[in-house]
Amino acid sequence: MPKRKKAKGKKVAPAPAVVKKQEAKKVVNPLFEKGPNNFCIGQDIQPKRDLTCLVKRPCYIWLWWQRAVLSVNSEDKGALTKLVEAIRTNYNDRYDEICCH
Repeated sequence: MPKRKKAKGKKVAPAPAVVKKQEAKKVVNPLFEKGPNNFCIGQDIQPKRDLTCLVKRPCYIWLWWQRAVLSVNSEDKGALTKLVEAIRTNYNDRYDEICCH
């Protein structure tokens, strides 16, 4: 029998067969089922909203606001002027009465 030649160098390992990895299925626990959020009172966290209208403010700020609303929304500026003048004269008359007595 003839002698076999020895292979020179290292043998290269054959390429591994392409195997697809199986995706692990998520285990669904029926006790903790995720449902839609219900934002009714007492059901879930209320969504964030602007609460600036409910803030308790000093009286002078409310007066500023009311005066601004009156000046913008008043259709008849003459009526507003008459009202303000009547309030001022009434206030001044009462002030004089209190101071004189």
